[in-house]
Amino acid sequence: MSDIAKILGQRIRNYRLAKGLSQEKLAELSGCHPTYIGQIERGEKNATIESIEKIASALNVSLSKLFEVLGCQDDGLRNIPFECYEFLSAKTKEEQEHIYRILLEMDKYKKN
Repeated sequence: MSDIAKILGQRIRNYRLAKGLSQEKLAELSGCHPTYIGQIERGEKNATIESIEKIASALNVSLSKLFEVLGCQDDGLRNIPFECYEFLSAKTKEEQEHIYRILLEMDKYKKN
């Protein structure tokens, strides 16, 4: 499956987990089958825009937020800011705050 399907699936999973929803509950709220939700989250299915809209609505997230691409690069180089964003967005709010504090402390030592 394409990278965009995997990225979109991961973002849906991140928002679902952040809201404390199971795949089954998201399926119920969006009117999609739980198996379909799992396939989308794993990037195995190319979801229709209608399904994505239903899922976004159930998550109370705008379509633009799901499709937002941060610094997409086509030159074959790793996009570290994008990878960091995706990594952090998969964490809980508490984990994000902890990681941020660690980064701030690391930055202080770099300056000394």
